[in-house]
Amino acid sequence: MKFSAAKASRKWPCGGLGCDKRPMVTVAALLLMICAQTGPAAARRSGAWSQAPWGELFRDARPKQRRAVASSIPLPKPRPAEAPGIEDKPVEGKPEEAEKPAAEQAAPAPPPPSACRLALTEAIAIAPSIPAISGPGACGGGDLVRLEAVVLPDKKQVAVKPAAILRCTIAAAVADWIRSDMAPLAQRLGTTLAELDNFDSFECRGRNRVSGAKMSEHGRANALDLRALKFANGQSLSLTDRGVAREQREAVLHSVCARFTTVLGPGSDWYHEDHIHLDLAERRGGYRICQWNVYDSMPAVAPLLPAGRPEEAPPREVAAKPDAARPAAAKPDDAEAEPVPQPKPRPTKKRRRAGAF
Repeated sequence: MKFSAAKASRKWPCGGLGCDKRPMVTVAALLLMICAQTGPAAARRSGAWSQAPWGELFRDARPKQRRAVASSIPLPKPRPAEAPGIEDKPVEGKPEEAEKPAAEQAAPAPPPPSACRLALTEAIAIAPSIPAISGPGACGGGDLVRLEAVVLPDKKQVAVKPAAILRCTIAAAVADWIRSDMAPLAQRLGTTLAELDNFDSFECRGRNRVSGAKMSEHGRANALDLRALKFANGQSLSLTDRGVAREQREAVLHSVCARFTTVLGPGSDWYHEDHIHLDLAERRGGYRICQWNVYDSMPAVAPLLPAGRPEEAPPREVAAKPDAARPAAAKPDDAEAEPVPQPKPRPTKKRRRAGAF
Protein backbone atom coordinates (compact mmCIF):
# COMPACT_ATOMS: atom_id res chain seq x y z
CA MET A 1 0.00 0.00 0.00
CA LYS A 2 1.39 3.36 -1.01
CA PHE A 3 0.89 6.47 1.05
CA SER A 4 1.17 10.06 -0.10
CA ALA A 5 0.01 13.49 0.88
CA ALA A 6 -2.43 13.66 -2.03
CA LYS A 7 -4.05 10.38 -1.00
CA ALA A 8 -4.10 11.47 2.64
CA SER A 9 -6.01 14.56 1.73
CA ARG A 10 -8.58 12.45 0.10
CA LYS A 11 -8.78 10.03 3.05
CA TRP A 12 -8.64 12.67 5.84
CA PRO A 13 -9.99 15.84 4.44
CA CYS A 14 -9.01 18.98 6.31
CA GLY A 15 -8.85 22.60 5.60
CA GLY A 16 -7.25 25.73 6.91
CA LEU A 17 -3.94 26.21 8.76
CA GLY A 18 -3.81 22.71 10.23
CA CYS A 19 -3.08 21.05 6.90
CA ASP A 20 -0.35 23.50 5.91
CA LYS A 21 3.44 22.88 6.31
CA ARG A 22 3.92 25.95 8.47
CA PRO A 23 2.80 24.33 11.76
CA MET A 24 5.57 21.73 11.48
CA VAL A 25 8.14 24.47 11.04
CA THR A 26 6.79 26.30 14.04
CA VAL A 27 7.04 23.17 16.24
CA ALA A 28 10.63 22.57 15.15
CA ALA A 29 11.57 26.15 16.00
CA LEU A 30 10.05 25.81 19.46
CA LEU A 31 12.01 22.62 20.12
CA LEU A 32 15.26 24.30 19.15
CA MET A 33 14.55 27.20 21.49
CA ILE A 34 13.89 24.81 24.38
CA CYS A 35 17.14 22.98 23.71
CA ALA A 36 18.99 26.27 23.56
CA GLN A 37 17.66 27.28 27.00
CA THR A 38 18.07 23.97 28.84
CA GLY A 39 20.87 22.10 27.08
CA PRO A 40 23.92 24.20 28.11
CA ALA A 41 22.82 24.56 31.75
CA ALA A 42 22.30 20.82 32.11
CA ALA A 43 25.63 20.19 30.42
CA ARG A 44 27.38 22.58 32.84
CA ARG A 45 25.86 20.81 35.85
CA SER A 46 26.82 17.37 34.58
CA GLY A 47 30.31 18.40 33.56
CA ALA A 48 29.71 17.39 29.92
CA TRP A 49 29.78 20.86 28.31
CA SER A 50 32.75 20.14 26.15
CA GLN A 51 31.28 16.78 25.09
CA ALA A 52 27.97 18.19 23.85
CA PRO A 53 27.87 18.81 20.11
CA TRP A 54 26.36 22.26 20.67
CA GLY A 55 28.76 23.28 23.43
CA GLU A 56 30.99 25.45 21.29
CA LEU A 57 28.04 27.19 19.72
CA PHE A 58 26.43 28.34 23.00
CA ARG A 59 29.74 29.06 24.76
CA ASP A 60 30.30 32.02 22.44
CA ALA A 61 26.64 32.83 21.79
CA ARG A 62 25.58 33.61 25.44
CA PRO A 63 28.33 35.61 27.25
CA LYS A 64 25.79 37.63 29.26
CA GLN A 65 24.36 34.52 30.88
CA ARG A 66 27.85 33.30 31.82
CA ARG A 67 28.66 36.61 33.49
CA ALA A 68 25.38 36.50 35.40
CA VAL A 69 26.13 32.99 36.70
CA ALA A 70 29.71 33.96 37.69
CA SER A 71 28.48 37.01 39.60
CA SER A 72 26.02 34.88 41.60
CA ILE A 73 28.81 32.63 43.04
CA PRO A 74 29.76 33.82 46.61
CA LEU A 75 33.42 34.76 47.17
CA PRO A 76 35.36 34.71 50.49
CA LYS A 77 35.68 37.94 52.43
CA PRO A 78 39.01 39.78 52.12
CA ARG A 79 41.61 39.21 54.86
CA PRO A 80 41.27 41.85 57.62
CA ALA A 81 44.15 44.24 58.11
CA GLU A 82 44.54 43.42 61.83
CA ALA A 83 44.93 39.67 61.22
CA PRO A 84 48.36 38.19 62.09
CA GLY A 85 50.74 37.60 59.25
CA ILE A 86 51.17 34.24 57.65
CA GLU A 87 54.10 32.32 59.15
CA ASP A 88 57.03 31.66 56.94
CA LYS A 89 57.64 28.21 55.65
CA PRO A 90 60.01 26.06 57.76
CA VAL A 91 63.64 26.14 56.81
CA GLU A 92 64.81 23.11 54.94
CA GLY A 93 66.56 20.59 57.17
CA LYS A 94 64.42 21.40 60.26
CA PRO A 95 61.49 19.02 60.87
CA GLU A 96 58.08 20.56 61.30
CA GLU A 97 56.06 20.12 64.50
CA ALA A 98 53.58 17.90 62.70
CA GLU A 99 56.36 15.53 61.66
CA LYS A 100 57.43 14.87 65.27
CA PRO A 101 56.41 11.53 66.77
CA ALA A 102 53.15 11.54 68.68
CA ALA A 103 54.94 10.40 71.86
CA GLU A 104 57.16 13.51 71.83
CA GLN A 105 54.27 15.86 71.18
CA ALA A 106 52.10 14.35 73.94
CA ALA A 107 54.89 13.93 76.52
CA PRO A 108 53.77 15.80 79.67
CA ALA A 109 56.11 18.04 81.55
CA PRO A 110 57.86 16.36 84.52
CA PRO A 111 56.25 17.12 87.89
CA PRO A 112 58.02 19.57 90.17
CA PRO A 113 60.26 18.04 92.87
CA SER A 114 58.51 17.13 96.11
CA ALA A 115 59.31 18.61 99.52
CA CYS A 116 61.04 15.35 100.45
CA ARG A 117 63.18 15.49 97.32
CA LEU A 118 64.19 19.07 98.07
CA ALA A 119 65.10 18.18 101.67
CA LEU A 120 67.07 15.01 100.80
CA THR A 121 70.19 16.78 99.58
CA GLU A 122 73.67 15.38 98.94
CA ALA A 123 74.68 16.57 102.39
CA ILE A 124 72.35 13.90 103.84
CA ALA A 125 72.36 11.04 101.35
CA ILE A 126 73.56 10.06 97.90
CA ALA A 127 70.14 9.30 96.45
CA PRO A 128 69.61 10.32 92.80
CA SER A 129 66.03 10.45 91.57
CA ILE A 130 64.80 7.78 89.16
CA PRO A 131 61.71 7.68 86.90
CA ALA A 132 58.41 6.53 88.34
CA ILE A 133 57.61 2.82 88.11
CA SER A 134 54.16 1.83 86.88
CA GLY A 135 53.09 -1.80 87.10
CA PRO A 136 52.72 -4.57 86.55
CA GLY A 137 49.46 -4.42 88.48
CA ALA A 138 49.56 -2.15 91.53
CA CYS A 139 53.35 -2.28 91.79
CA GLY A 140 55.52 0.80 91.62
CA GLY A 141 55.03 4.42 92.55
CA GLY A 142 56.37 7.90 92.08
CA ASP A 143 58.98 10.12 93.72
CA LEU A 144 61.53 7.28 93.73
CA VAL A 145 65.23 7.45 94.52
CA ARG A 146 68.18 5.06 94.42
CA LEU A 147 69.70 5.18 97.89
CA GLU A 148 73.41 4.54 97.40
CA ALA A 149 74.92 5.95 100.61
CA VAL A 150 74.12 7.92 103.75
CA VAL A 151 76.33 10.91 104.50
CA LEU A 152 77.20 11.28 108.21
CA PRO A 153 77.57 14.68 109.89
CA ASP A 154 81.37 14.33 109.67
CA LYS A 155 81.07 13.89 105.83
CA LYS A 156 81.84 10.16 105.98
CA GLN A 157 79.60 7.93 103.90
CA VAL A 158 77.81 4.74 104.92
CA ALA A 159 77.36 2.69 101.78
CA VAL A 160 74.08 0.88 101.12
CA LYS A 161 74.97 -2.39 99.38
CA PRO A 162 73.34 -3.08 97.08
CA ALA A 163 71.75 0.30 96.38
CA ALA A 164 68.10 0.37 97.45
CA ILE A 165 65.19 1.50 95.22
CA LEU A 166 62.87 3.34 97.62
CA ARG A 167 60.35 6.10 97.84
CA CYS A 168 61.83 9.38 98.94
CA THR A 169 59.98 9.33 102.28
CA ILE A 170 61.37 6.01 103.50
CA ALA A 171 64.82 6.80 102.07
CA ALA A 172 64.85 9.98 104.15
CA ALA A 173 63.71 8.00 107.23
CA VAL A 174 66.53 5.46 106.77
CA ALA A 175 69.10 8.25 106.34
CA ASP A 176 67.88 10.00 109.50
CA TRP A 177 67.96 6.72 111.46
CA ILE A 178 71.56 6.02 110.40
CA ARG A 179 72.76 9.55 111.14
CA SER A 180 70.94 10.01 114.49
CA ASP A 181 70.90 6.51 116.06
CA MET A 182 73.29 4.05 114.44
CA ALA A 183 76.31 6.34 114.02
CA PRO A 184 76.32 7.18 117.79
CA LEU A 185 75.92 3.44 118.56
CA ALA A 186 79.05 2.68 116.53
CA GLN A 187 80.93 5.42 118.38
CA ARG A 188 80.01 3.84 121.73
CA LEU A 189 81.48 0.59 120.41
CA GLY A 190 84.73 2.40 119.58
CA THR A 191 84.39 2.39 115.80
CA THR A 192 82.47 4.02 112.94
CA LEU A 193 79.69 2.74 110.73
CA ALA A 194 80.81 1.82 107.21
CA GLU A 195 78.11 -0.20 105.43
CA LEU A 196 74.44 -1.14 105.56
CA ASP A 197 73.65 -4.72 104.43
CA ASN A 198 70.56 -4.40 102.22
CA PHE A 199 68.67 -7.68 101.92
CA ASP A 200 65.76 -6.41 99.77
CA SER A 201 64.08 -3.14 98.73
CA PHE A 202 61.72 -2.70 95.75
CA GLU A 203 60.30 -5.97 94.42
CA CYS A 204 56.94 -6.44 92.74
CA ARG A 205 55.48 -9.29 94.80
CA GLY A 206 52.90 -10.26 97.40
CA ARG A 207 53.56 -10.49 101.11
CA ASN A 208 56.20 -13.08 102.00
CA ARG A 209 56.36 -13.98 98.28
CA VAL A 210 53.13 -15.98 98.61
CA SER A 211 51.20 -16.29 95.36
CA GLY A 212 47.88 -14.44 95.54
CA ALA A 213 48.71 -12.71 98.82
CA LYS A 214 48.07 -9.02 99.48
CA MET A 215 50.51 -6.60 97.87
CA SER A 216 53.69 -6.22 99.92
CA GLU A 217 55.09 -2.81 100.80
CA HIS A 218 58.14 -3.92 98.85
CA GLY A 219 55.95 -3.80 95.72
CA ARG A 220 55.24 -0.13 96.49
CA ALA A 221 58.94 0.67 97.10
CA ASN A 222 58.01 1.49 100.70
CA ALA A 223 59.99 -1.17 102.59
CA LEU A 224 63.58 -2.17 103.33
CA ASP A 225 64.97 -5.47 104.66
CA LEU A 226 68.23 -5.34 106.64
CA ARG A 227 70.55 -8.08 107.83
CA ALA A 228 73.54 -6.38 109.44
CA LEU A 229 75.47 -3.19 110.17
CA LYS A 230 79.14 -3.34 109.22
CA PHE A 231 81.78 -1.23 110.96
CA ALA A 232 85.09 0.24 109.86
CA ASN A 233 87.11 -2.11 112.12
CA GLY A 234 85.88 -5.16 110.17
CA GLN A 235 83.28 -6.25 112.71
CA SER A 236 79.56 -6.39 112.07
CA LEU A 237 76.36 -6.33 114.07
CA SER A 238 74.07 -9.06 112.75
CA LEU A 239 70.58 -8.04 113.79
CA THR A 240 69.24 -11.60 114.19
CA ASP A 241 72.40 -13.34 115.47
CA ARG A 242 72.02 -14.56 119.05
CA GLY A 243 75.77 -14.50 119.38
CA VAL A 244 75.67 -10.68 119.33
CA ALA A 245 75.29 -8.98 122.69
CA ARG A 246 71.64 -8.59 123.64
CA GLU A 247 72.12 -4.94 124.63
CA GLN A 248 73.24 -4.01 121.12
CA ARG A 249 70.30 -5.74 119.44
CA GLU A 250 67.85 -4.18 121.88
CA ALA A 251 69.26 -0.74 121.14
CA VAL A 252 68.56 -1.28 117.44
CA LEU A 253 65.08 -2.61 118.26
CA HIS A 254 64.06 0.46 120.27
CA SER A 255 65.36 2.86 117.61
CA VAL A 256 63.62 1.28 114.61
CA CYS A 257 60.29 0.77 116.39
CA ALA A 258 60.24 4.48 117.22
CA ARG A 259 60.84 5.55 113.59
CA PHE A 260 59.04 3.02 111.35
CA THR A 261 55.40 1.97 111.37
CA THR A 262 56.18 -1.72 110.76
CA VAL A 263 59.06 -3.73 112.22
CA LEU A 264 59.16 -7.51 111.73
CA GLY A 265 61.92 -9.80 112.92
CA PRO A 266 62.47 -13.13 114.69
CA GLY A 267 59.29 -14.23 116.46
CA SER A 268 56.89 -12.49 114.07
CA ASP A 269 56.79 -15.36 111.54
CA TRP A 270 59.30 -17.76 110.10
CA TYR A 271 59.76 -15.51 107.03
CA HIS A 272 61.73 -12.96 109.10
CA GLU A 273 64.07 -15.14 111.15
CA ASP A 274 67.22 -14.00 109.31
CA HIS A 275 66.51 -10.28 108.66
CA ILE A 276 64.57 -7.23 109.88
CA HIS A 277 61.73 -5.76 107.83
CA LEU A 278 61.11 -1.98 108.00
CA ASP A 279 58.39 0.00 106.23
CA LEU A 280 56.24 3.12 106.51
CA ALA A 281 52.80 1.63 105.80
CA GLU A 282 49.92 3.94 106.75
CA ARG A 283 47.11 2.43 108.85
CA ARG A 284 43.94 3.69 110.45
CA GLY A 285 44.44 5.60 113.65
CA GLY A 286 48.22 5.56 113.25
CA TYR A 287 48.41 1.86 114.21
CA ARG A 288 51.98 0.52 114.36
CA ILE A 289 53.44 -2.99 114.41
CA CYS A 290 56.67 -3.92 116.22
CA GLN A 291 57.22 -7.68 116.36
CA TRP A 292 60.85 -8.56 116.99
CA ASN A 293 61.85 -10.91 119.78
CA VAL A 294 65.40 -10.27 120.96
CA TYR A 295 66.42 -13.69 122.28
CA ASP A 296 69.05 -14.26 124.95
CA SER A 297 72.61 -14.77 123.87
CA MET A 298 73.79 -18.32 123.47
CA PRO A 299 76.23 -19.57 126.14
CA ALA A 300 79.86 -19.78 125.14
CA VAL A 301 80.07 -23.46 126.14
CA ALA A 302 77.04 -25.72 126.12
CA PRO A 303 76.56 -27.38 129.57
CA LEU A 304 76.88 -31.16 129.63
CA LEU A 305 74.78 -31.66 132.80
CA PRO A 306 72.04 -29.57 134.33
CA ALA A 307 73.12 -27.22 137.06
CA GLY A 308 72.83 -28.45 140.66
CA ARG A 309 69.90 -27.45 142.84
CA PRO A 310 70.75 -24.38 144.87
CA GLU A 311 70.64 -24.74 148.65
CA GLU A 312 68.26 -21.83 149.10
CA ALA A 313 65.63 -23.50 146.93
CA PRO A 314 62.46 -24.56 148.79
CA PRO A 315 62.12 -28.28 149.59
CA ARG A 316 60.36 -30.41 147.03
CA GLU A 317 56.90 -31.59 147.84
CA VAL A 318 56.44 -35.32 148.42
CA ALA A 319 54.37 -36.93 145.75
CA ALA A 320 51.00 -38.25 146.89
CA LYS A 321 50.59 -42.01 147.24
CA PRO A 322 48.42 -43.84 144.71
CA ASP A 323 44.86 -44.82 145.62
CA ALA A 324 45.72 -48.52 145.42
CA ALA A 325 47.98 -48.20 148.47
CA ARG A 326 45.27 -46.64 150.60
CA PRO A 327 42.99 -49.01 152.65
CA ALA A 328 39.49 -49.37 151.28
CA ALA A 329 36.76 -47.80 153.37
CA ALA A 330 34.44 -50.30 155.07
CA LYS A 331 30.85 -50.29 153.92
CA PRO A 332 27.95 -51.05 156.23
CA ASP A 333 26.40 -54.49 155.80
CA ASP A 334 22.91 -53.17 155.30
CA ALA A 335 23.94 -50.74 152.59
CA GLU A 336 22.00 -51.34 149.44
CA ALA A 337 23.88 -51.54 146.21
CA GLU A 338 23.03 -48.73 143.92
CA PRO A 339 21.58 -49.85 140.61
CA VAL A 340 23.87 -49.46 137.68
CA PRO A 341 22.24 -47.23 135.03
CA GLN A 342 21.65 -49.05 131.78
CA PRO A 343 22.27 -47.26 128.48
CA LYS A 344 19.19 -46.42 126.49
CA PRO A 345 18.68 -48.32 123.24
CA ARG A 346 19.86 -46.41 120.21
CA PRO A 347 16.96 -45.40 117.98
CA THR A 348 17.02 -46.93 114.55
CA LYS A 349 16.79 -44.74 111.49
CA LYS A 350 13.95 -45.29 109.12
CA ARG A 351 14.85 -45.94 105.57
CA ARG A 352 13.53 -43.50 103.05
CA ARG A 353 11.27 -44.79 100.42
CA ALA A 354 12.29 -44.71 96.84
CA GLY A 355 11.66 -41.34 95.33
CA ALA A 356 11.65 -39.47 98.71
CA PHE A 357 13.64 -36.13 99.04
